[in-house]
Amino acid sequence: MDEKSWFFHVGPIWFDGTVTTMIIVTCLIVFFLVYGFTRNLTLKPKGKQNAIEWVIDFTTNIVGDNMPRNEVRNFSLFSFTLFMFIFVANQIGLVTKIVSGDNVTYWKSPTANPFVTMGLALLVLTLANYLGTEKLGLGKYIKNSFFTPSALFPIKLMEEFTNVITLGLRLYGNIFAGEVLLSLIASVVTKTGWITLPLVIPLEMIWIAFSLFIGSIQAYVFTTLSMVYISHKIEVE
Repeated sequence: MDEKSWFFHVGPIWFDGTVTTMIIVTCLIVFFLVYGFTRNLTLKPKGKQNAIEWVIDFTTNIVGDNMPRNEVRNFSLFSFTLFMFIFVANQIGLVTKIVSGDNVTYWKSPTANPFVTMGLALLVLTLANYLGTEKLGLGKYIKNSFFTPSALFPIKLMEEFTNVITLGLRLYGNIFAGEVLLSLIASVVTKTGWITLPLVIPLEMIWIAFSLFIGSIQAYVFTTLSMVYISHKIEVE
């Protein structure tokens, strides 16, 4: 599957227009979802307020399960924002996809791009190290993160790089594979003719449902592991 993105530049710097656009679209969807679901809040929640409160409770529980109790309030908003962004980013390219005749992609999941997922992973690990240094102080942070026990220093140093790679590639691989298989199933019609349409449509619907489920699971896994990594840096072992 030979897909291409469209590009634009600001001065000498070039940008992937497809990825940039889809990240902006994802942020707008998350903003308007949260804005719409939190309008006219009441003491006795119902409907859309119940839905958004369930998501908030869900992400807060992720923090509570992986961090000290006194840190839950500090990271509940970050956990909610991270989960919502990844959840929406995972789904928008699975529901629909726009590709021009010359294979230029205009609409896809931004998390189906390895640079996006690796960037998210690098952001999380950088934040974890910064917060650990801020809370414990540089000396205590280095001792806690790399020299407890000191014999594991080479392994713990290597983990700083492997955690970024595994956290980013896990998300990318699952979402990219889902989009690729959806495209392959759809291409059956163009290659074999409309006679295969009764077979292709159910397969597409089943795989879309499965991919939506996988996208939700990956948003949960990424958020959970992010909280675990941050917890390891700010909590003294």
